Amino acid sequence: MNLKLPLFLLLLMASFANAQETISIKGSKPYPATQNYIFICEKYAFSGETNVQVAKTEKGGVLKLTINTANDQARISGGVYVDLANGDVIPCVDKNVKESADGKTTAYYYFTPAEMIKLKKTDIQAIRFIITGGSNSFGNQTGYFTAVNKSSYFSTAYDKSKKTFDTAKEISVL
Repeated sequence: MNLKLPLFLLLLMASFANAQETISIKGSKPYPATQNYIFICEKYAFSGETNVQVAKTEKGGVLKLTINTANDQARISGGVYVDLANGDVIPCVDKNVKESADGKTTAYYYFTPAEMIKLKKTDIQAIRFIITGGSNSFGNQTGYFTAVNKSSYFSTAYDKSKKTFDTAKEISVL
């Protein structure tokens, strides 16, 4: 009895330590992923936020972008540019891998192994993307948008805490 309780607690703690997010692309096997970052997208009036997640695959990595939309006609389309904190830019070509459900649209973009090495060394500063869709009254906002790596909209001059996500640190753990 005395040995069972510590063993149970050790097993419980190990399961929490190994808990990791995953990404599954249209029925594929799940890939280990970072947490779901909420980047600020000030020009996107509908929600002002873009969900960003990076996963490691056998052939490099995957970038998952998700936004809330007013209707199912809106899509993230075209190429995406991932701006890094050191000034490098990673262009991602649209492979037309998209999902749309529950008032959200999701697009997936692929990274090469060399690009994943860059992402492991430097934080993502911003992601530039395009939203397309039908233009009608009370429809969705379309155009060019930038999601910035900021954890909150507002802060004071006295707040010295870090206001961005440590993307490079989490990607290097994958």
